[in-house]
Amino acid sequence: MSTNLMDLLQGSLSSGMVDQLSQQLGGADKQQTAAAASGIVTTLMGALAKNASTTEGAQALNNALERDHDGSILEDVMGMLTGNAQVNNDRMLNGSGILNHVLGNKQSGAVDMISKLSGLDSSKTGSLMTMLAPVIMGALGKTKQQQGLDVAGIASLLSGTVSAQKQQNPTMNLVTSFLDADGDGSIVDDVANMGMKILGGFFGRKK
Repeated sequence: MSTNLMDLLQGSLSSGMVDQLSQQLGGADKQQTAAAASGIVTTLMGALAKNASTTEGAQALNNALERDHDGSILEDVMGMLTGNAQVNNDRMLNGSGILNHVLGNKQSGAVDMISKLSGLDSSKTGSLMTMLAPVIMGALGKTKQQQGLDVAGIASLLSGTVSAQKQQNPTMNLVTSFLDADGDGSIVDDVANMGMKILGGFFGRKK
């Protein structure tokens, strides 16, 4: 199940989509944009899994998916990025609102961490995170519908995704350490020392 979710996200964030994202960020470096997008997907997956590890958190996430994120956004990701997408629910596109719920007070630290990993400046990283949050929720919502997942199924899907990514993508280990830490300063410093080389897993197979 977890592989299907990551495959769905990888398919949505193709090389053409990275080009569009870099343009939306004012002509940002494409390699940095791809690396930052990878870090954002990894971070938000880790945060969603952490939130869903409690019964209350899993129920709240399931309710949000049923109410606002049916996966239809994936049919026109480009339209969403350019502001031309036609949607009936504004909350589906509310990246800032999604991030507030998913990351809470960890949001600024997460932006700093991903910025240092990717080389993309923090303001553009923050904008990119806001753009991608609805896509990630859409992918999760689509997977929920396709597989008929209930609250426990969503929690299991996310924990499985994180476990698989820990083996395939070293960034996930940093992300979980960051999310579990009371203070994020030392973790962010560790990330800065590691640099971009760790972020090859997500887009490394794309040409």
